[in-house]
Amino acid sequence: MKIPSSVALQLMHGSHYATLASHSIQLPGYPYATVLPYVLDQAHRPLLLISALAEHTRNLLADGRCSLSIVADGVSDVQAGARLTLLADAQRIEPEPALLQRFCRYQAAAADLLQLDFMFFRLQPLRLRYIGGVGRMGWLEAPELDGWPQLSLIDEAALLRQAEVADGIQLLGLDALGADYRVADGPGHRRLPWPDSMPGGEGFAAAALQALAALTPG
Repeated sequence: MKIPSSVALQLMHGSHYATLASHSIQLPGYPYATVLPYVLDQAHRPLLLISALAEHTRNLLADGRCSLSIVADGVSDVQAGARLTLLADAQRIEPEPALLQRFCRYQAAAADLLQLDFMFFRLQPLRLRYIGGVGRMGWLEAPELDGWPQLSLIDEAALLRQAEVADGIQLLGLDALGADYRVADGPGHRRLPWPDSMPGGEGFAAAALQALAALTPG
């Protein structure tokens, strides 16, 4: 079944945590899975901030081949809900300042963790298996995920400076598919997908600012 790449990317943007499976160096041949938070970059690629002491960090430094499993937030039946598994190569990176700022908006504790032994990894997608429920599933290849429009970090920062939102709403990040925000001190974040009619080019900024102004905490 052909799955639109935007469906999978919206699921990745809308979730907060994932299960990372790496190749165990303690027991070669066995997968080592752990739950952790992630943030997507401007190209919709997962970023991880993990400790040098963690078992999964040692695994990734030895062998970057991994998978990331994500389940839609709030589902009562995971077998009926949307979920995906991303197969990827993990690459250690030093994020540029704008990307670091984006990450810290989502995970405020990141600045303190970076004073310790934590390091960044980016997952470079190879294939993605999306399951949207019974009978609705399919594979997406890297070119299908890489080919989606991107909002540059510079444009994101400009829009965040211009945006006016209701009291109690904190904007976390904007991308070509939607916006992420937090209400008061609530856990995680909420997702505002842009409408299908969202204009591109010069009309994008005005339409995005209008959509953000209409956000309500409820």
